[in-house]
Amino acid sequence: MQETPKKQLSLFDSTCLIVGIIIGAGIYEVVPDVAKGARYWWVFLGIWAVGGLISLCGALGYAELATAYPKEGGDYVYLTHSYGRWAGFLFGWLQLAVVRPGDIAGMAFIFARYARTLYDPFPEAMARYDLLPFKAFAGTAVPWSHLLYAAAAVIILTGINIMGVSQGKWTQNLLTTVKTLGLLAIVGVAVAGPGGPPVSTIDSTAPLSLALILVLFTFGGWNEMAYVAAEVKNPSRNIVRALVLGTVAVTLLYLLVNGAFLYTLGLSGVANSNAVAADTVSAMFPKYGAGLISALICISALGATNGLIFAGARISYAVGVEHRIFQPLGRWNARTGTPVRALLLQGAIAVGLIVLLGSFVNAILYTAAAVYSFYLATSLAVIVLRFKEPDLERPYRVTGYPLPTIFFCVVCAFLIQSAASYKPGVATGALAILLLGLPLYWLSSRLR
Repeated sequence: MQETPKKQLSLFDSTCLIVGIIIGAGIYEVVPDVAKGARYWWVFLGIWAVGGLISLCGALGYAELATAYPKEGGDYVYLTHSYGRWAGFLFGWLQLAVVRPGDIAGMAFIFARYARTLYDPFPEAMARYDLLPFKAFAGTAVPWSHLLYAAAAVIILTGINIMGVSQGKWTQNLLTTVKTLGLLAIVGVAVAGPGGPPVSTIDSTAPLSLALILVLFTFGGWNEMAYVAAEVKNPSRNIVRALVLGTVAVTLLYLLVNGAFLYTLGLSGVANSNAVAADTVSAMFPKYGAGLISALICISALGATNGLIFAGARISYAVGVEHRIFQPLGRWNARTGTPVRALLLQGAIAVGLIVLLGSFVNAILYTAAAVYSFYLATSLAVIVLRFKEPDLERPYRVTGYPLPTIFFCVVCAFLIQSAASYKPGVATGALAILLLGLPLYWLSSRLR
């Protein structure tokens, strides 16, 4: 008998998974550019609240879908029911080949960057990319320790998740708790300090739309709950609660942290900082501030990487169950209670991308074109399935339907257009990989 997922994730586990993935290291990376785009302190704080509201509107749609279809695979399941097997297959293919390994590699690169500031075993050794076939990356050099730290993070965390769900979820819970307390500690240090210059306003040519895109990047991951729905205890209640609690908790935490940055550095100081969290803490602890923040960012990045690994393998598992061409991935290991083959393949692709791409920016460029296209398609699925399967039991229905769903779809369309305009070459590359999935789907259908 084929082993299937067991319900092992409590409300706390599920909420930690969401919070842990959302709070990666983006909050430390994008804040100065958000401040430049906002220009006014009240717009700066307001745009973080708007980012949380947009994410919550998307989360409500996913909550309806996840409680109606509490299966492993998330978007794969919803797209298949909405548009047909081809849509689910293309989603799973793109997640397997592009999005999930790229996201994992990106977070691993952030961990590596800050881990090197704590200890760099090979400070002079550089990996040169002179022979790389992509002109955008060729001729660059990356420290070997940067690649080694990133690859080690993926390999070790993949190994922990292969050992079992309990090991994976407790690792996630611990990392999420530590980094949440770390962010609250930054707030406490800032409030206890003397305060900085007036908040005021700044002159900047950065567009507000860029600030919104960056803010929404830091909120990415709220939909991860859908990928492990089959493992959630009491899914009709806990999926909705975890999605809403996780998104709201992150929004409040982001507002507190950015308020602390403003209080200590002022808007101009935030906009011109190269390490806003380190500068905030160093105002009180000039000797140890930078090291403490580097350690906190390492933990944050590891928490996000672990969550991406944990949830991402469930997508490949779902595709393997449904499609013969990926059948080896659709095996649930009875001894460990995990999709071992899916985890191994996902980890191998992520490590390959780490070696190939070499940096966080390149990893983000590799994934950006596809992400919001599937957000849009899945959010539209809420409306499509209301008509296509009207008699299906829906333990939760989107509050205020259809306004939150339509609002989120409009935002997704705007972000797709913005990303394609900014990097048309990258968007074309993602489209080419997507189209490669069509002959694979044809072959899979023939095998079936």
